[in-house]
Amino acid sequence: MKILCVSDQIDPLVYSNSVKERFSDIDCVLCAGDLPLEYIEFIVSSLNVPTYFVFGNHNLNEFHHYHKVAIDSAGVYGYSSDYYGPGAVYVGFKTISIPTANKKNPLLLAGISGSIRYNKGLAQYTNFEMNLKLFKLIPKLIFNKIRYGRYLDIFLTHSPPRHIHDKEDPCHKGFTGFRWFLEKFKPRYMLHGHIHLYDLQTSRSTNYCDTQIINVFSHYVLEIPEGTF
Repeated sequence: MKILCVSDQIDPLVYSNSVKERFSDIDCVLCAGDLPLEYIEFIVSSLNVPTYFVFGNHNLNEFHHYHKVAIDSAGVYGYSSDYYGPGAVYVGFKTISIPTANKKNPLLLAGISGSIRYNKGLAQYTNFEMNLKLFKLIPKLIFNKIRYGRYLDIFLTHSPPRHIHDKEDPCHKGFTGFRWFLEKFKPRYMLHGHIHLYDLQTSRSTNYCDTQIINVFSHYVLEIPEGTF
């Protein structure tokens, strides 16, 4: 199974007329935040494969369509339950199953939007607030364990865990709760964005417990060997 992962910037290798040929063997797309929904819509219409996304801490004009907020940046209250969106599935603070070639064994995905709180903007959370959101995923994860023998395959977030791929400035610190989440539920992969990779020598991948943590900044192709799950 091949997964195209995108995050944080519009990549000219993806946003091009040749995207369909370049990524012709992609089975699905995962978007890790800070991307305009128009870009996600382009990917959906070009590749015509299932696409899933979370929000980051930028490009939040449509955030109120998916979450009830007091007021958004455009001065609009509430959210739109009939909002069509970019043709992709929003998985922020949800656990879902993605069909695979083995219909009895789907890919188990959990998504988390947002970053650490640094200026009280939308999609920013304290560590305590994020822990509460993680706790709400637990019933579905237990169901997964009973039905499929594992809690989770992919943990899709915008921010990294604390002290793994993150930085020390207030905006780019990771969430401490992600570490205990990985220790307890042991997804095979954690995919995040938020940390820009300007140096090509910077490592994208770190192993933590039983999880491979990958920074999918710009674009990254994750290939999962057949029979892994």
